Amino acid sequence: MAVREVIVIVLRLPRINRQARRSLLLAIAALLLCACGAAPKTAAPVRRSDMASIFEAPAQLLGDPAGTLALLRRLGVDRVRVFVPWNSLAPQPDSRVRPSGFDAASPAAYPPAGWAAYDAIIRAAAARGVGVILTLEGGAPLWAAGRDVPGKASSSYQAVWKPSASEYGEFVHAVAVRYSGGYRPGPGAAPLPRVDFWSVWNEPNYGPQLAPQAIDYSTVEVSPRLYRGLLDAAWSALQATGHGSDRVLIGELAPRGITTGDNPGNFSGMVPLRFVRALYCVDPSLRELRGSAAAARGCPTTAAAARAFPQEHPALFQATGYAVHPYPQGGIPPNTVTPDEPDYADLAALPRLERLLDRLQSIYGSAKRFPLYSTEFGYQTNPPETIPRAIDPRIGAVYSNWAEYLSWRDPRIASWDQYLLTDPPAGNFATGLLFATGAPKALYYAYRMPIFLPVSSVAKGQSLEVWGGVRPARYAAGESHRAQRVKIELRPAGQRTFTTLRDLLLTDAHGYFDTRLAVPSTGELRLAWTYPNGEQIFSRTVVVTVR
Repeated sequence: MAVREVIVIVLRLPRINRQARRSLLLAIAALLLCACGAAPKTAAPVRRSDMASIFEAPAQLLGDPAGTLALLRRLGVDRVRVFVPWNSLAPQPDSRVRPSGFDAASPAAYPPAGWAAYDAIIRAAAARGVGVILTLEGGAPLWAAGRDVPGKASSSYQAVWKPSASEYGEFVHAVAVRYSGGYRPGPGAAPLPRVDFWSVWNEPNYGPQLAPQAIDYSTVEVSPRLYRGLLDAAWSALQATGHGSDRVLIGELAPRGITTGDNPGNFSGMVPLRFVRALYCVDPSLRELRGSAAAARGCPTTAAAARAFPQEHPALFQATGYAVHPYPQGGIPPNTVTPDEPDYADLAALPRLERLLDRLQSIYGSAKRFPLYSTEFGYQTNPPETIPRAIDPRIGAVYSNWAEYLSWRDPRIASWDQYLLTDPPAGNFATGLLFATGAPKALYYAYRMPIFLPVSSVAKGQSLEVWGGVRPARYAAGESHRAQRVKIELRPAGQRTFTTLRDLLLTDAHGYFDTRLAVPSTGELRLAWTYPNGEQIFSRTVVVTVR
């Protein structure tokens, strides 16, 4: 099982510092105490073909869109998520005075230089057959932000303080027109490609993205009301610009928050399930808010008014799905629910969010069952970070494949996400597949060809479930004009070479497979696949034991 994989990795580690060793020991202890994701040995293979891969590489996409997209295509990425900050495009974003005569709904009214990077990314993605999700996020230009921001707030916090929903809707209208498929950015220019996948804002339950989060000693939620207005404005703008049939994600929820003291207050984080309850105007017991409690949160104050709620806020009921950022909490295994935190939405707790969303829909008479889109996920690694939640990249590779397997088994989860491609130069939030130097981590190979065995120790004659994928196979099939196959190989203990146990035809649209396999002896298992140009690649190896 995965416990064995991690123990083997730790035993092979070179000397590490005390903090890193402590983190690894805590991770192993958690593994030994948990169920370790083990499926029954008789579990039948699962069949699904609808979990796409989403990738974020903001610095690299902005700096070298063509080269970055060529690499991501070779890794098999389905879509790139591109952040479009409102104040990166708006004129005079640091002024409190709105530009005179500015037509915010027209893309031609914005400074041309601001569009250039996004135009280049979208053109390069279309040329390579890679999809795009545009996340239209804050901060706002200061002329579209609230004026009653606390006096000591930094400029970045001022930009997320009570942004104007109507002004945001005008911004979304401009972006949607520009990427409608027929817009020409200049005389003689080719039309820009169409974008048909959007998400609204980013982490609205996180104070540095939307503020204030809560008032009256954090007893009254404010950010859900603000976000509801932003959603309404964005939805209307997309409908008005020919994007009514596009895919639109809402939520983009940070997975955690702070519940101690006067938090979340203005700029801390609200736990996501509390945020969602307030967004839909219900209390912790899922009773609809009424009277002054409802008014304070911008909600219907009477039952009669509540009947119009779904029509007044259509995105809450008609969006394509909910976007979540189910980052792991520290170095714990991906199937471990954070104890004593019932309102978190990290990976193992996502069934709670699914049940809550279903219940909220039913309260308003809707049968909608939102899929969940993972749009940010990754493991911080040591090196380069030495904080407690950063783990060795080799353990990160195991955990990443394990987390992807768990996601794949949940039919409500519609995407698998990787954030980032390359670690930031200073090492802050080092979730990349590559170190800042460009050298690949173990996570790079684990992402390209995931493999996971829920149970890796078996009695002789019994079979093991082998799950995995060849992410680049979806593009290779088109390039080579032939079906793609993957080999499952074993190197028996004490031997130097691998032999093929099975040659599988890949039929899943995203390159996944789930099969059962009899392993003849103890050894190391891996996947092998060959690109159309002849380069052979391999997954990480998994130790299997035959008793």
